[in-house]
Amino acid sequence: MHLLGIDEVIFGASDLQTCRQFFLDWGLSLHSESAQELVFTSLNGCRVVVAHSDKPGLATGVEPDPTLREVVWGVANTADLERVRQALQHQPGYVDQGGRVGCTDPTGLAVRVQVTQKHAVTLACAKTNTWGERHRVDQASPAYDRATPIEVGHVVFFVTDLAATSAFYQEHLGFVVSDRYPSRGCFLRCAPEGGHHNLFLLQLPQPRAGLNHVAFTVRDVHEVFGGGLHMSRCGWDTELGPGRHPISSAIFWYFVSPAGALVEYYTDEDELTEAWQPREFTPGPTVFAEWAIKGGIDGHTRRQKDAEAPSGRFMTDKPR
Repeated sequence: MHLLGIDEVIFGASDLQTCRQFFLDWGLSLHSESAQELVFTSLNGCRVVVAHSDKPGLATGVEPDPTLREVVWGVANTADLERVRQALQHQPGYVDQGGRVGCTDPTGLAVRVQVTQKHAVTLACAKTNTWGERHRVDQASPAYDRATPIEVGHVVFFVTDLAATSAFYQEHLGFVVSDRYPSRGCFLRCAPEGGHHNLFLLQLPQPRAGLNHVAFTVRDVHEVFGGGLHMSRCGWDTELGPGRHPISSAIFWYFVSPAGALVEYYTDEDELTEAWQPREFTPGPTVFAEWAIKGGIDGHTRRQKDAEAPSGRFMTDKPR
């Protein structure tokens, strides 16, 4: 039994109207809304729920709202769900809602598992020409006016006990270690074969519990740029990006989210198998980002934020 990835994330927040506009600009579809809850979907049916902080039945947060209250993981079938039920039934905070079972992890986060509601999608993606392989012939790469996220690909949390929390996900839910910052961070994927990480746990020098970011997978590097530029034009604030992570190879762009902490567009992460041997890294700026732009790119000028806008129809149309 292996988890298939994230099926749903549930945020707690008080300003639902700002969250509504943010996630619509982000590229999600609004599935339903009420006075106390917004439900969005991605291209493959992954759900993003923003519930009002006072909504009855909302899982307890590990930090004050706005933040992520609950992560729901998917399995392939009811037999796998039964295996999860057996694995979690003696864990703190155990709940069994029939079609969804779960508990709280050692940090206190609500973890749930259900038979996946996501569906397969087939999408045209950019092909890359390298010196050795020419995959794109007589065809221009795409450019996107905005992003349409495929799914929530990973979540990142601050934890109070890295060893206990990483052991919980490995021993009870079958997660596999991809890479580590010894005593500081652990990158975990939910199956031996898959993307570099679905979960990253990070312990700060003064440990605390909380959300770092929620990451949305898009189809290619050009969609990262198109989505980021659209968010910039809409007036949302960049935290960092675009840039590239050396550890996972992913291209990223982070924005500040009204639903809590940060959200990320990302693509082109490493694909791993059982043959992968976890590496250990010493934390540092060059390990986190091979390159990155602080403050982002202005969606109108297409230049780094606060840089001089281009003039003339060509870059060479400048007075001497």
